[in-house]
Parts: sequence; C-alpha cells; structure tokens
Amino acid sequence: MISLPLKFQTPKDWATEVLKHPIALLSDHAYLERKAATNALDLLNRWVDVRTSEQWVLTLSNIAKDETAHLYTVTKLIAERGGKLQRTHKCQYANDLRALVRTGKGNLEVLDRLLVSALIEARSCERFLILGEVASEPDLKHLYKSLFASEAGHYKTFLKLAETTATARVIESRWEELLEKESEIIQVQPIGVALHSGVEQVFA
Repeated sequence: MISLPLKFQTPKDWATEVLKHPIALLSDHAYLERKAATNALDLLNRWVDVRTSEQWVLTLSNIAKDETAHLYTVTKLIAERGGKLQRTHKCQYANDLRALVRTGKGNLEVLDRLLVSALIEARSCERFLILGEVASEPDLKHLYKSLFASEAGHYKTFLKLAETTATARVIESRWEELLEKESEIIQVQPIGVALHSGVEQVFA
C-alpha cells in the first residue's frame, strides 16, 4: 500500500455522505481532471535546468495525457447516468493552496507549483482510496480504485520533478511547511459534495 505523508486523514464517513450524490461528485471530479491537465501543460516549459528539459517536457506531457483520459472517463460515466456537467465550478481547496505559491520568485515559484501539485494529487489519491473502499456501485468502485494508483504515480512524479529545481534541504523544508498548511486548509473547506470538500460538519 502506498504511504502518503498527509497530516490529516479523511474519515470514511465523508465518502459515505458524498457518494449519496454521485452525479454532483463526478461533475466536480471532471472539472478537477481538466484543471490537472491544464496545470501540467502550464508547467511544460518551466524547467529550470536545460539538461533536464527534454525529460521534463515528456513527463508533464504524459501527465496531461493521463488527466485528459481521466476527464473522458468521468464525463462518460456522467452521460451514462443521464447527468450533465455543472455550468460553473470552483475549487476553494486548490485556490487556497495555490495562494501559497511564491509568485515571481523564479525557481522558488516553480518549486512551489510542483509541491502544491504533488499535494493536490496526494489528497486526491487519499480520497479516491476511501471512495473505492466505500462505493457500492461497481462502476464507481472500479473508477476510484483505478484512479488511486494513477494519482499516486502523479504525486511521486511531481516530487521527482521538484528535485531538479532546488537542493534537497530547501525542498524538504518547504515540503514540510506546505504539508502543515495543507492539513489546515483541507479542514476548513466548505462542506459539500466535492472531492476536496470539508468534513467537519458533514454529519451534522
């Protein structure tokens, strides 16, 4: 089993609640996959060391391809269930994390963007695992179990790319700092049907 460094563990009851609204959850999920693909493409030419530029581009292109494939799978499930995508979408969790990026700070900005991407993938991975365990409908159980492994791979890949931007000491210090921040952020998210929704009052 893949070990995740997250400081806050999502309770399984969260999955029980959000799975009561599968179309809304899938719609939120679809937009997150689209954003993940866009994020990978945005990072495509942000390599720091020209010696690693070719591998950087290939790696991020592959992540974008994976996320686009996930988007197709999720939207197909929505259509099969007679649902439609929401017209608008906002992920406060991702916005809060991205607000921590040291914009305009050169390599430090690139490092932060990679580490924030790794955090989002890690949290998604954790929640897919719980959803896969709790879901009773075969298609949803299969979806979430399959995505768990993929997101775990992306999480590790973003961390690997981060190693090309700074020293190990700088990366480790910033990673620990962001892990603490992520724990605080996920616990104050709005309650609702979303992959990165809050959990504190979901059972009230």
